[in-house]
Formats: sequence, C-alpha cells, structure tokens
Amino acid sequence: MATITAAMVKDLRESTGAGMMDCKAALTENDGNMEAAQDWLRKKGLSKAAKKSGRVAAEGLIGALTKGTKGVVVEVNSETDFVARNGQFQGLVKMIAQVAFDVGADVEKIKAAKVGDVTIETAINDAIATIGENMTLRRAAALEVSQGVVSHYVHGAVIDGAGKMGVIVALESPGKADELAALGRQIAMHVAAANPLALDPSGLDPAVVKREKDVLADKYRQQGKPENVIEKIVESGLKTYYKEVCLLEQAFIHDTGKSVAQAVKEAEGKVGGAVKIAGFVRYALGEGIEKQESDFAAEVAAASGKK
Repeated sequence: MATITAAMVKDLRESTGAGMMDCKAALTENDGNMEAAQDWLRKKGLSKAAKKSGRVAAEGLIGALTKGTKGVVVEVNSETDFVARNGQFQGLVKMIAQVAFDVGADVEKIKAAKVGDVTIETAINDAIATIGENMTLRRAAALEVSQGVVSHYVHGAVIDGAGKMGVIVALESPGKADELAALGRQIAMHVAAANPLALDPSGLDPAVVKREKDVLADKYRQQGKPENVIEKIVESGLKTYYKEVCLLEQAFIHDTGKSVAQAVKEAEGKVGGAVKIAGFVRYALGEGIEKQESDFAAEVAAASGKK
C-alpha cells in the first residue's frame, strides 16, 4: 500500500478541484496512482476537470521562427531560469531556430549542422563551458505548406522570437499573405491559450478517446443507468469533449460566439480564398519533464558522512 502524502493530496486537489477528503480517498482507493485517482473522482462526479497534474520544471527558452510558407519551433533547456536572461544563451536559441529552419526538425541533424566553423553541438558545449550550466536541445518541429503562410506566436517573450511558450500554425490558402499572416497569428494565440490536443476528432489518440468513454460510461453505470441509455449519454459526452480539446471545434478566444472553424470560414472573404488549417505545434517550456526537488540539508549531511 502506497503512502499517501499531503503533497499528493494537494496535487490532486489542484488538478481536479475536488475536496481534500475526497482526494485522499481517491488516492487511497487507487494505491497512490494519480491518473487512476483522477478517473475515480470523475466517475464519482467529484472532479471539476480532467487536468494533468505535475509541475513544469525545466528552464530555458522556446524559439519560434516563421518565414512565408515555412516555420519551426525549438526547445532549448537549461538548469535555471537565470540562463534565459543571458545574452549568449538567447543568441544560441535564435541560432538553433535558424538552423532548424534551414535543415529541418531532426534534432541530430540540427546538432550536426555547422554555423561557420562549428557545429550546433559544439556551440551548445561552448555555452555550457562559459555559462556553467547544463543545456540541451530537447526537441524541434517544423510545418510547411505549398501555398499560404506559417504564422507564430511566442508567449512570455524574453526576446523577439523566444520565450516560455511557442506556437506555429500552418494555413493553406491561395489568399492574401498579409491577411493570412494576421489570421494565423490569431489562431496561434488561441492555441497557446486553449491548448487543443488535435485539429479534429480524427487526430486524437484512440487511447485518450477510449479513456474518456470508459470514464463517462462507468460514471453513469454507477448511477444505475441502463446500458442503452449510457451509450447515448456517452456519445453526447464525447461531442462535448471534442469541443473542449479539438482546435476546429473549440470556441475561438477572440470571439467566443464562434468556433475556430467558423471564424476561419468567415475570414475567407477578407483573405480572398479558401483557408485550411494544415497543422499546428504548441511547445510549452519544460512540459512533461519532472523536476527533482533537492533537500540541501540532506545533501550536506550525506557529503559529510552524517545521517
């Protein structure tokens, strides 16, 4: 049986909005498994939302670069947020984004690419030696369309094109480039705020959809609903879920009376041609990386041979 700590209860409360005792019961029932506890609360109708728990921990910068029909976004990590304000590190991130734009989003190819006489990997190692912190090029992504634009938005920008979050959005269209670029930036800002999981339901991970269906079905099964009724409720619930997590079906943050798909359709007159969202990428700094909390007193004691 896992030990249920106050920190675990706090994390579950923050991710679900459920009460303290309910969170403790959920963790106890599920042997400390956070995801299972979230589902347990939702089945009981005690969770306000199925949010991911866990704090983002990695530091550094997200760099985004778009020109015409092409765009890239990269994540370069460091140990502390102080480095994000370092001019050398900022220059390194912008250089990596430019190289990714030129050679593509394969991390190994980016590191092997040369700028002048040195490779990007050497430039990273030089920055590590100079600044005194470990740094890594964690990931990169690229989008390109045959006609149209790729636009970007950087949230929490430290310098032009680099900040705490970066989004690129590809719009395929024969329309006016300047109008498309403005629309693309609006959609990129929406993606930053609304964090869609996919463009439409067909792009969702089947495992994610199955989990949602199972949670909904179990919730109403526990309420004693008959199976034929549960099936209809689940289908209705999935439609609501799609509106929450699929970009085209989300309420557009710039005009919540319309979906993103409707907003794009209405913009076609101004753009001067049909517009299709060909893809999007959203990078938030450090997402999915667990931060290791250190106990300084314990480290000192261990170093001196004390317990």
